[in-house]
Amino acid sequence: MQFMNMEIKQLNINDIELLIQLRMEVLADVFKKDFEKISPAEIENLKQENKNYYLNRLATEEHIACVVYNENNILGCGGICLYNEMPSPDNINGKCAYLMNIYVKPKYRKQGIGKKICSWLIERAKSKNITKIYLETSDTAKVMYEKLGFEEMKNYLKLKS
Repeated sequence: MQFMNMEIKQLNINDIELLIQLRMEVLADVFKKDFEKISPAEIENLKQENKNYYLNRLATEEHIACVVYNENNILGCGGICLYNEMPSPDNINGKCAYLMNIYVKPKYRKQGIGKKICSWLIERAKSKNITKIYLETSDTAKVMYEKLGFEEMKNYLKLKS
């Protein structure tokens, strides 16, 4: 099934309910085992924290969110978090972006939709003079990201919670 009329729409604060719905769908898919362990109250708290994040970050343009759709069907979504780090030789202006929440609904996968979402978000970051862009990936999506020009980063560690 190829989608000839795919369109991408940038979401804003007026789309908050859709943003939360999609975010929870992404989290439920990515963190299946964790979702089975948390209570309905914790899920509601997670929704509220995500809502707060979107309300704050969309207003300041520290986050760009989008959906890709065909006719009236949402096929996938994505976001990019924009921030600053201390300038360095590999990033003189200190501007960075973190590509996140890239999600294509299961029945629409393997059709180039994820790549379209990523390319659209990367262009938004580049238009803001951001060239240092990070992401986390699953093994499944790693090949797509490599085709987009991402490479593995060495010497990074994460503190255990």
